Amino acid sequence: MLLSVTAVALSLTVNTRAEHKIPEDCKIGGFFIGCQAYTFNHYTVFEAIEKTAEAGGKVIEFFPGQKLSPDEPNVTWDHNASPETIEKVKAQLAKYHITPVNYGVVGIPKDEEGARKVFEFAKALGLRAVTTESVDAIDTIEKMVKEYDIMVGFHDHPRRANNPNYRMWDPNYVLSVVKDRDKRIGSCADIGHWVRSGLKPVDCLRILHGRIISSHLKDLNEFGVDGAHDVPYGTGVTDIPAVLQELRQQHFDGNISIEYEYHWTTSLPEVAQCIGFVRGYGEAKKW
Repeated sequence: MLLSVTAVALSLTVNTRAEHKIPEDCKIGGFFIGCQAYTFNHYTVFEAIEKTAEAGGKVIEFFPGQKLSPDEPNVTWDHNASPETIEKVKAQLAKYHITPVNYGVVGIPKDEEGARKVFEFAKALGLRAVTTESVDAIDTIEKMVKEYDIMVGFHDHPRRANNPNYRMWDPNYVLSVVKDRDKRIGSCADIGHWVRSGLKPVDCLRILHGRIISSHLKDLNEFGVDGAHDVPYGTGVTDIPAVLQELRQQHFDGNISIEYEYHWTTSLPEVAQCIGFVRGYGEAKKW
């Protein structure tokens, strides 16, 4: 009887620490790759899902504030969405065989009631993770992560010359925030913003080893320039193969989101080229 109780207790312990897994059939070139819907922020959620599929992606990361659909342009998509709106989005995802995996960048409040709205939304969609920069809410975030078994990645924007108090660009700072917290709390590694900050992405990934929850993978036309813009993978200054190899070596199993912030209304071919790069490189490596 003692062995049975112990076995049950162990099982419960393991289950509470087993974060949501992305289905294996969503992998392309060894990675779960798709789009951050912000890539298509000139369009609606429904159109972003369709365009992600057209580009060859398998997963999508939503952001708060996008309009729902051409038929309902006055409905806003975020964690305050009604159950009916969520079901409409789920139907569109099913239609195009796209799996929702992440949501952000979104503010998470310190108060549990406000934070719970974000996590209930993520739960309703079956998301693996939420992306934020709400460091001040870390205690509440950790409580929600443990309760909902949903991961949280802290995102980095570029360093701000006019705001030295902004520290998220620094992977050492992000590590200091997350290192003593639940293992399901880590970094949403925005590769492009590290490049804009004059940092080498592989060095940053190594600093955050074991704490990479997700990534916004970008190749840029210039290094260390805040105004640098996205280009198709393999045509800019970012060593995308080295980034992919480092993620692979770290056994990274989160989502890679293409957040393409250039040629806003005509970026689809370039987004598809990025996905094709990962597919081809991964297949060449037999990943």
